Amino acid sequence: MNILGVHLGHDSGAALVRDGYVVADASEERFNHIKHYGSYPFESLQFCLTQGKIDMVDIDAIAISTYLQDPAIKILFGLSADEVNELVANNDQLKILSIGIKSKIKSRVLKRMPEGTPLYVRPFKRRGREIPIVKVDHHLAHAASAYYTSGFTSDCLIITSDGMGDDISTAVWKGKNGKITPLARYNPSGSFGWFYGLVTEALDWWVGEGEGKTMGLAPYGNPEAFPDEILTKYMPEYENGNLKKKVDFGKIEQLVLMGAYHWHFPASVELKEVVDRYGRENVAAKVQKLLEQEMKKFVGDWVHREKATRLATAGGVFLNVKLNQKIVEEGIVEHYRIFPGAGDSGLAAGSALYLYNQLSKVPVISPIQDIHWGPAYSDEEIEAVLKERNLPYKKVDDIAEKCAQLLAEGKIVGWFQGRMECGPRALGSRSILFDPRKAENKDIINARVKFREPFRPFCPSMTYECVSDYLYHTRDERFMITAYRVKPEKAKEIPAVVHVDGTCRPQFVHRDTHPLYWRLLHRFGELTGVPVILNTSFNIKGDPIVCTPRDAIKCFYDTGIDHLALGSFLLNKNEHSRSS
Repeated sequence: MNILGVHLGHDSGAALVRDGYVVADASEERFNHIKHYGSYPFESLQFCLTQGKIDMVDIDAIAISTYLQDPAIKILFGLSADEVNELVANNDQLKILSIGIKSKIKSRVLKRMPEGTPLYVRPFKRRGREIPIVKVDHHLAHAASAYYTSGFTSDCLIITSDGMGDDISTAVWKGKNGKITPLARYNPSGSFGWFYGLVTEALDWWVGEGEGKTMGLAPYGNPEAFPDEILTKYMPEYENGNLKKKVDFGKIEQLVLMGAYHWHFPASVELKEVVDRYGRENVAAKVQKLLEQEMKKFVGDWVHREKATRLATAGGVFLNVKLNQKIVEEGIVEHYRIFPGAGDSGLAAGSALYLYNQLSKVPVISPIQDIHWGPAYSDEEIEAVLKERNLPYKKVDDIAEKCAQLLAEGKIVGWFQGRMECGPRALGSRSILFDPRKAENKDIINARVKFREPFRPFCPSMTYECVSDYLYHTRDERFMITAYRVKPEKAKEIPAVVHVDGTCRPQFVHRDTHPLYWRLLHRFGELTGVPVILNTSFNIKGDPIVCTPRDAIKCFYDTGIDHLALGSFLLNKNEHSRSS
């Protein structure tokens, strides 16, 4: 069974689920180079079909996490106004929850495209048969992404939390026997995501993008520098799982710039004065403290209320790795899983996973080992690009060995290998790598390569075998979704990837699931005694992670990266003649 998942909105994208497993997933930003692009996912949808080696005729159903009235749905699938109206009328979410697919739209060749559509826009249509199209609730899609990839075949508590989606900000669910049942839903007046986003805007950063900067800045400040009450007026409060104090965030404005959404909170003007008075670092520290404090209590209350031993989470709030660290370290729940693409980029996969498990007689709840679900490029394809551009390069028999040597010599290496990762983290396929043993290397990467604020930290990739030597409270952390405290004696070995508060956000690399990258780390460890590498996403500030060889080449020549490993090929800026 092939289920196509589509998300239109912040971080638009598409995913393909086949027989309960994600086989393709990508955000549109990776193809059109507009970060957090929020409109038509034409390229990502086509990628899913290509990767799955299918056409629309092979799709069994389409799951959409967006309002069906969105004009983009009409354009994307070539539907007439009447077809859209029929689709909306037949999509009753309560019925879908209980009996599965309810609506079917017959896709046919239209006499003309929807009004205003350029002729060269090609919709994805399935001709000659009916096509089920189902709207999956925003937070239900988040819940599905967390639950069906968790591996929790016994009863599971699911919590989703973000700014807002389908008029819900936070929701609690129960996963049992492959079914997801809602326990509680809270409207935007209880939004943890909007609380954190409001402060992020007051710090002069983009809501939906800058929250990571707020979290990264927080350890530099003092959370006790001013009274909690100055910020708690904007923070919802819960008691025993019930919304105790609601917050009126006012009329939130939405601005679309180059296809990406930007939000404005009226209260950010007032909060900007707080930032100016008490300092950016202290405000960031305070909002992080309050989020951790209130969210830990909320999660703990629901775990106690449901007597849960397993918890799965998704939604943008759970991209906060310091919050996840607290949940893990304080033992709030025995088993904890976070979907790596916790933000809206995970909605396409979540929608498709939900719909598949609604239709299937046998649910699939399988733990994910990796999320390399994007495009890959063969050596033949890569070399053709290099030759077309008349670039100097060498083919290397053992690219991992060569790059380990370069890294040990203090070189910065762009690493482009295999299928692209989905989600917001680089996990060893589209990465920029550097030696973590010198503290100044953090500043070098920020200044020469990423062109971003000097306080921003970097993450380590490390072989799974060495994890307990470096970190406290370890578990199998493959996706850089949780922070961990670094043992003091080891922090001195890898200062470039240890944040000012003594933590890091690691990726544990397994030999069996990521053999080439593991071999690079292992060989670097043999050369230096440290099987850990600084790993940051292959992009500069403000750009999406690179997707294609052409993207990687552009980034390489526009930054201070010393060498570029593209498949088996190595580029060096000091070489001026091509050889192979």
